[in-house]
Amino acid sequence: MNRKYFLSSFLVATTAIPVLNTLAKAVEPENLASFKIPPYLRQGDVIGITSPAGYITLEQIQPSVLQMQSWGFNLKIGATIGKRDFTYGGTDEERRADFQQMLDDSNIKAIMCARGGYGFVRIIDKLDFSTFKRNPKWIIGFSDVTVLHCHLAKNYGVASIHSKMCNSFPDDWNKAEPIQIETILSIKNALIGERMTYSAPISQNNRLGKAEGILVGGNLSIIETLAGSDSDLNTNNKILFVEDTGEYLYSIDRMFWNLKRSGKLKNLKGLIVGGFKVKPDDAGEEFGKTIYDIVLEKVAEYNYPIAFDFPVGHQRNNFALKCGMKHFFEVSESGSILQTN
Repeated sequence: MNRKYFLSSFLVATTAIPVLNTLAKAVEPENLASFKIPPYLRQGDVIGITSPAGYITLEQIQPSVLQMQSWGFNLKIGATIGKRDFTYGGTDEERRADFQQMLDDSNIKAIMCARGGYGFVRIIDKLDFSTFKRNPKWIIGFSDVTVLHCHLAKNYGVASIHSKMCNSFPDDWNKAEPIQIETILSIKNALIGERMTYSAPISQNNRLGKAEGILVGGNLSIIETLAGSDSDLNTNNKILFVEDTGEYLYSIDRMFWNLKRSGKLKNLKGLIVGGFKVKPDDAGEEFGKTIYDIVLEKVAEYNYPIAFDFPVGHQRNNFALKCGMKHFFEVSESGSILQTN
């Protein structure tokens, strides 16, 4: 090799790196003023059902299939439905291939994840979003699907729907409780583009105020585990919502410390705290703080509206929220309101 040529090439390459990095950060999707909104669904459009995380049977998804058909949509059942690899809906490769096929299929206008559990993080880096980026579609789910909501926000600036999944549809619609019906219908309303408005009763721990911004968030423990990864959620100038289930109070405290120390609570437009199903403290190991104490301690130095007990999370009143869309958020003496702009 010509030593003179090698050295000059090396100098050019090394001096170019900072410029390339700067350009990459400048066009990072999450820094845009708004996200790309996938096309809303119309009668006859196809919704794909796949299981990128936990195992579920064809019989278990039937209530959701029948209900979405009654809304005028067609359904395509993915190859992972009914497959099982221990706790997963098939092997990593089977789940990846099924989700990839639905991302690439132009006839599928929305993808509903059949259930949560665990497993999306095992396949997220193996998915190719190039076709999806050119022709985005709605992706629906919550809990473990928070991995995907955060990944889309971080890398592609595409809106998605945080909502109940197939395993939450009532077996008998005629016998379902009103709150079940309302939350399931909110999925339909989100898919067809209706304006979404949700409210929660006043909590004495709320912080009053108004804000407008892009809504991001999901399961708190998932958001924490994505820190430093290619799916790390940027919360700057966003309205953040969080929820969780099956965690001890000390674990929730640790996770909120992670949000604070990583800067995720510093520059928010607003904070929405949804449902938190807490494990009881072990005898003799009582933590001594409530969810309200934990959150308010971490945000004491900041000044933005905060709403507690919002209807989102691992609970019956888990309404569909559009991640990546601009929302109006108000916390007043009569309660809190979240509304798509």
